[in-house]
Amino acid sequence: MLTIAYIGNGKSTNRYHMPFARKIKDIKIKSIYARSANQWEKVEGITYTDKLDDLLTDPEIQLIVLSVPVNAHYDLAKTCLEAGKHVLVEKPFTETAAQARELFALAKEKELFIQAYQNRRFDSDFLTSQKVIDSGVLGDLLEVEMHFDYFRPEIPESVQEFSLDSSYLYGHACHTVDQVISYFGFPDKIHYDVRQLLGSGRMNDYFDLDLYYTNTKVSVKSSYFRIKDRPSFVVYGKKGMFVKASKDRQEEDLKKFYMPDKADFGLDLPEHYGILTFVDDEGRYHEEKVVTEVGDYSRFYQALHDSILLGKEKLVKDEETIRQIEILEEGIRLMEENQL
Repeated sequence: MLTIAYIGNGKSTNRYHMPFARKIKDIKIKSIYARSANQWEKVEGITYTDKLDDLLTDPEIQLIVLSVPVNAHYDLAKTCLEAGKHVLVEKPFTETAAQARELFALAKEKELFIQAYQNRRFDSDFLTSQKVIDSGVLGDLLEVEMHFDYFRPEIPESVQEFSLDSSYLYGHACHTVDQVISYFGFPDKIHYDVRQLLGSGRMNDYFDLDLYYTNTKVSVKSSYFRIKDRPSFVVYGKKGMFVKASKDRQEEDLKKFYMPDKADFGLDLPEHYGILTFVDDEGRYHEEKVVTEVGDYSRFYQALHDSILLGKEKLVKDEETIRQIEILEEGIRLMEENQL
């Protein structure tokens, strides 16, 4: 049994963590620390506290999950490691790659586990695109486009100055860049286009990164000003293409408080299936729907359990997390440089 506790009792803990941790029979959620009460209902069987030491000194708690703003990640993770606890940290893992290296080194020194919560490796659209690529029907892979769009202009319009914590690159590329690294590995080179569409000194509300792998280009694009979403994934090969228009549906269900204990949680309907178009080896044209793979963030918690208690390899490697943060740091640096 892996006994865990959470620091933070907001949307992330209650919506994106606990429902999936509770699906794993060998995980027990014992405690939640938060400095003040909020609107989330208390869960029966969990101890709520406003004293951090209640978590740090409890010998039963093996793992502490940090579900707090990124500017608190480094200090809290260090405190938990020094108290002898394994740590899972929400993304983005830290503000700088230097902080990440220090935390990984400290964990290694103390023979403890620390990892970033990259649950979106188990998004259904990402898993389905992988399945199509792996099938080989597209031939040699040429280009992949990944979009994470919103139409929420009120968010950047309400922010009058730049902050790393509210930047779109840190807040959203932490999902998609990790997906790219997890499947394709580290890129040979990167082209950055990171902007503040409302003007210099305002919120970073747009990014377009091109990551190059020999003959393949992977583009990661996001904006707060897309009144209609671009397709979630578009994959081009020499023999065809695959388009997955809609995103993974787990988040949509969670927002409606339709939880993972439901049999049809997060599942696509046929109208959400992606379209595969290709020419086979005999020159015949095909166009068909591809049944969406099942996305399931509980798979991350199962991997977490297996790494800590069974000694299995980390799902998210330390060097992957460090490289991702280096990419985010460089994007912000170039954006600020272009203001001069």
